[in-house]
Amino acid sequence: MNHVVVMPYPGRGHINPLLNLCHLLACQSSLLNLTVVVTEEWLTIIGSDPKPDNVRFATIPNVLPSEINRGTDAIGFFVAAQNNMEGPFEEVLDRMEQPVDFIIADVTLKWTLDVANRRNIRVAAYWPMSASMFTMWYHVELLQKHQHIYVDLSERGEECIHYIPGLSPMKVKDFPVVDRALHNILPDLVAVSKKAQSLLLATVYELEPEAIDAIKYKFQIPVYTVGPNIPNIQPKPTLPINEHSYFSWLNSKPPNSVLYISLGSYLSMSSTQIDEMLAGLKESGVNFLWVTRGEASRFNVDCGDNGLLVEWCDQLIVLANNSIGGFLSHCGWNSVKESVFSGVPILTFPITGEQVINSKVIVDNWKNGSKLKSGSLVKREEIMAVVRRFMDLESVERNEMMERVNKIQGVCRESVNEGGSATTDVDRFIRNNFR
Repeated sequence: MNHVVVMPYPGRGHINPLLNLCHLLACQSSLLNLTVVVTEEWLTIIGSDPKPDNVRFATIPNVLPSEINRGTDAIGFFVAAQNNMEGPFEEVLDRMEQPVDFIIADVTLKWTLDVANRRNIRVAAYWPMSASMFTMWYHVELLQKHQHIYVDLSERGEECIHYIPGLSPMKVKDFPVVDRALHNILPDLVAVSKKAQSLLLATVYELEPEAIDAIKYKFQIPVYTVGPNIPNIQPKPTLPINEHSYFSWLNSKPPNSVLYISLGSYLSMSSTQIDEMLAGLKESGVNFLWVTRGEASRFNVDCGDNGLLVEWCDQLIVLANNSIGGFLSHCGWNSVKESVFSGVPILTFPITGEQVINSKVIVDNWKNGSKLKSGSLVKREEIMAVVRRFMDLESVERNEMMERVNKIQGVCRESVNEGGSATTDVDRFIRNNFR
């Protein structure tokens, strides 16, 4: 048996896809025992979830005290994860009863690759974001050469960035805004992946062929596109509809009439923007289900007859519901993949970082969605107009968009079937690394 240790960054957008990859690897190979290392707080969240017999958890202390909200200081949390986790992770390795043969390391925790190399343990670097974001940061020196980082948008915002391999052209004003504190860290995270023996991309080749080809061209190590890494891409019709009240509400609505809204694990909108969003949605007359992620106190709870606020929902099952006609999303990579595989068009509202790149791919490359956010504050009148147009089932624009949505959904679902590109790459990764 091969003992594989998996080290995810302690955030939902990183843990969920890596756990799903572990489930896939465990189910496809009886040669693997997988140990996923998580912080104590995350074990309390996911420890009771069902998992294959050959997947288990090990814990390290929390990155920050539990009373500190990572959502209010994401950069501080990121830096603490770089500084506080390496020692406890090595202690876990020292206590392992079965010798460690292989490590799958989230690239965001760059020290994991150093630990693996010091111990002469083979390591695969796992990139949980889009391949488009990877190639952008890998070629950050081109942005520096052309002086397109931290420029004055009032003077150079309309200039075109056309020189990043694998990315279609974009204007400087549409480039991701990244805090200066991360400027030297993020490119290093991409470069450090070259210390691995292989690179795992949490994507499907058919979604980002140009970006993936650009990455493969630059890397001498094997690059595997290991699929969507989402828990389930099929509807669950057997789930009791009364298990959550929002299912009864959804089932009462006409087909394709509800706009589902989720803007990530940590809401990053101002109270003013929330007020404008709620007002625009109510005035649009479109039905909407909004997941507030425990921050309902920041919302005006009067949503009118057409709206429902919930603190949590099972996103994949909601997206599979017949009433859902669109997804207003911050464009985190996991949400993008879930929407694509569910056949739901995306109304993009990127907030920061990779979300901006993902929004561009959705609107410009795939053309299976539209863009809502166009400035620092989107007014209710614009929200009302865009939402009405996006959800107008009779419009030519909507019908053409749905043709593309259905086409890309079919292509991506084929990739995870037997003989598909993602399934083939997972099998190749197992065959090349474990015996």
